[in-house]
Amino acid sequence: MADGVLVRSGRGPWGAWESVAARPHPRLRPGVISYRGVRLALNRPRRRLEAPIGAATLLLGFEEPVRITRPGRPPATLVSVFSGPTTTPAVGEHGGRLSGIEVLLMPWAAFTLFGVPQYELTDRTVDPDDLPHVLGGPKGAGHRRSIGELSAALAALPTWQDRFTLLDDELTRWSLAGTPSSAGVVRAWSELVRTWGSVPVRLLADEVGWSVRHLENRFREQIGLGPKVAARVLRLQRARRLLTQGHGQAETAAICGFYDQAHLSGEFRAMTGCTPREFTTARTIPPVSQPMVPAADRMTGEATSLLLTSSRSAVFSKTGEVR
Repeated sequence: MADGVLVRSGRGPWGAWESVAARPHPRLRPGVISYRGVRLALNRPRRRLEAPIGAATLLLGFEEPVRITRPGRPPATLVSVFSGPTTTPAVGEHGGRLSGIEVLLMPWAAFTLFGVPQYELTDRTVDPDDLPHVLGGPKGAGHRRSIGELSAALAALPTWQDRFTLLDDELTRWSLAGTPSSAGVVRAWSELVRTWGSVPVRLLADEVGWSVRHLENRFREQIGLGPKVAARVLRLQRARRLLTQGHGQAETAAICGFYDQAHLSGEFRAMTGCTPREFTTARTIPPVSQPMVPAADRMTGEATSLLLTSSRSAVFSKTGEVR
């Protein structure tokens, strides 16, 4: 069963919230990174900025929809959501009530589960039932259980531990029935993650015994991004973490392999929708409208998300990326 379950909850003038983090069963790791159960019952809408990360996201919604907007794409309003690798920020918003489980996946694991070339899903938000997944279920061999059916089954269980256990079982069957990912892609991706995108593509290709062209093609198929673009996402993910830990921009740029502070700022604006200072300042000052509700990051120890208020939205609209 899933382990390391951590429950946080609160109640106050703005409503009630519950957030439950868990690690998937060891047989699913490292492809399935984490589970996060959430239940919000707030008396006002909630908006969050989500920055690109080195993972794909599957949200199994229980009932209430979320509206997701990203640059260059029409808004999508969905109960369950799949988001592949991204290079642009997204804003998710709902009316104040939301419940479900967010599953973070290595991009190559998402390829296994859905069997879709991941470049078709880059910078997109889709209904996972529109993808050709195969879920094994209790209705008999060969039955295709929809994501909607799985979400309803999870919602009906009495405890989060029960939900995570069912999810472990379903994802195990799903993985075994899915399209195997390439061992070379997994190895190359792991090295890219380990080095925070600092290893040159040529060396990465040599590591797995492929040509650069073959590595690029397999990465686009099973990761969704070419290795150079994936490295950009990972470098900026590291930079956001260092900046929010108090490191200066010049120091962060040097550590993460940017040419200079201006290069860091340009990449930050392109992929996050704001400047480094705007992002770190907004994370430092808690929102006065919902002070009791934490803006949980999607990945433990990383600066991935930002709770938006009306005043903050005005600041980010200046970038032309997030409105």
